[in-house]
Amino acid sequence: MESFHQFRFWVLAFCFITFQSCNGFYLPGSYPHNYAVGDDLWVKVNSLTSIDTEIPFSYYSLPFCQPEGGIKDSAENLGELLMGDRIENSPYRFKMYTNESDVLLCRIDKLSADQFKILAKRIDEMYQVNLILDNLPAIRFTKKDDYFLRWTGYPVGIKVQDAYYMFNHLKFNVLVHKYEETNVARVMGTGDAAEMIPPISKEGSEKPGWMVVGFEVIPCSIMHNADSIKDSKMYSKYPSPIKCDPSTVAMPIKEGQPLAFTYEVTFEESDIKWPSRWDAYLKMEGAKVHWFSILNSLMVITFLAGIVLVIFLRTVRRDLTRYEELDKEAQAQMTEELSGWKLVVGDVFRAPSNPSLLCIMVGNGVQLLGMAVVTILFAALGFMSPASRGTLITGMLFIYLILGIAAGYAAVRLWRTIGCGDQKGWASVAWKAACFFPGIAFLILTTLNFLLWGSHSTGAIPFSLFVILILLWFCISVPLTLAGGYFGAKAPHLEYPVRTNQIPREIPQQRYPSWLLVLGAGTLPFGTLFIELFFIMSSIWMGRVYYVFGFLFIVMILLVVVCAEVSLVLTYMHLCVEDWRWWWKSFFASGSVAIYIFLYSVNYLVFDLKSLSGPVSATLYLGYSLFMVLAIMLATGTVGFLSSFWFVYYLFSSVKLD
Repeated sequence: MESFHQFRFWVLAFCFITFQSCNGFYLPGSYPHNYAVGDDLWVKVNSLTSIDTEIPFSYYSLPFCQPEGGIKDSAENLGELLMGDRIENSPYRFKMYTNESDVLLCRIDKLSADQFKILAKRIDEMYQVNLILDNLPAIRFTKKDDYFLRWTGYPVGIKVQDAYYMFNHLKFNVLVHKYEETNVARVMGTGDAAEMIPPISKEGSEKPGWMVVGFEVIPCSIMHNADSIKDSKMYSKYPSPIKCDPSTVAMPIKEGQPLAFTYEVTFEESDIKWPSRWDAYLKMEGAKVHWFSILNSLMVITFLAGIVLVIFLRTVRRDLTRYEELDKEAQAQMTEELSGWKLVVGDVFRAPSNPSLLCIMVGNGVQLLGMAVVTILFAALGFMSPASRGTLITGMLFIYLILGIAAGYAAVRLWRTIGCGDQKGWASVAWKAACFFPGIAFLILTTLNFLLWGSHSTGAIPFSLFVILILLWFCISVPLTLAGGYFGAKAPHLEYPVRTNQIPREIPQQRYPSWLLVLGAGTLPFGTLFIELFFIMSSIWMGRVYYVFGFLFIVMILLVVVCAEVSLVLTYMHLCVEDWRWWWKSFFASGSVAIYIFLYSVNYLVFDLKSLSGPVSATLYLGYSLFMVLAIMLATGTVGFLSSFWFVYYLFSSVKLD
């Protein structure tokens, strides 16, 4: 009981410190900001995006109104830059709880030939404008077949017959909730824990105010009289009333024609509380199908994996029991009749071909698997929510860098185990482990980055960021990997329970190619994640918000279990037919799931991304898919190899040997 109270004390202390370090309010994102009536609210703009091309472009690459003080970049983290987000200020300005209508934004004197050409191209490619208010993306509702669809952002324009129409008037609806409570726990609704968390004083937060809990936009195409506003200033009143009708378009764009932009804003009091303001973005269509499909998949795979595990354990334990009941003379006579796996006792721990490469790949797999577990767990706990842009990618990167020590340790210790304790060459193995996967990833991303640079996309990584990534690689990851390798070299190696013969045993001719069975083994792990994979792919390429990290964590744990079981079964089957070359086969038995994921990616490209236009977009998609597949192969292959190594070690340690 005393230990329980100590544990509870440390949990509460950790929560208190975390709240203090995060300015106290909301772990999955920023703290709530309350505004007084009349306070300025500034809208920010993000990159233009399209599911047609998957190539983001800067908002100001199109002839939109620019802010009076010039274009300024907002604070960005590493994850935002890697994802292609470019958040900048905009001229859209509101007054808290002050409705405004017919507000003139600006007038573009003439649409040049280049501006018209690029504007028409962006409309053809279905580019969306992404606006942000108080960290909330603008959301648009459309009605189809008596139900509402939710979209983030609004289209640049639309093509009707042969004419291009631009949405030059925006109708904003800002949902606000009254803020009167300064106690963190009561704002967050933590119930009886309210007395345990002290209120955190923040300048200006003591007075009652309003919090932004929703940001909706309705785009309209309005035919403005550009001549009547020649001398008008920004934020002045448009001369005539503007009626926004989203069902009609009236502003065709032509070369040499002036453009005028206007907007209106209304504020609406809402019952939505600040912690729930992201629900509108997360409750996308198909949510019920998502939950039931994943649950069904989990039940089926768990049942199937349980059957495999039970049958497998019964078979192995029966063999061990039969051997233990035999005396040495009977055992010598019946060895060949009972099982083939004991015949390879002198070869089962014979070093595999290319042992250093296997150690390097296992080390990288440990690093990637650890990164995935920690990242998804933190995301499931709410530390990396969609409310904090780029946090997920930034967290993944830094967790990967820190886990370089695990990669070096695993690679070098396995190297010493294969070499029967010989430390020679451990530094080379650790160095290669630090450069293998990052080097391949760097090569792929650099090639794709050149394509983005050629397209003048904001998705291209700036040269300065390239330098930062290289410095992170060689100043953090490489030293930590070498340090892990040093600890692995000093740690005691595993001693094999049996001796290895000098002359390798001849492997009997098999009825079917063993590698065919190994490649087919990936179908079972693929069955555990293909439904979840669809939603992940949709969030990456269809612009949807992925948020069910709890389910993803369960699926990942189940995937690890199934990969281990599949590899164990394949290893046991190979040993039974006297094939002692199990090292690489155990790695690829579970790692072959990557092949099916890549085939699924190609299928997704052909059937779900039908509108993906241009060879650049397809190359980007396949390049990123290849990067993802390589990481999955290393992680799942490592799970399979380590589980098989443990099984073989345990099996030959338990049986009676001559």
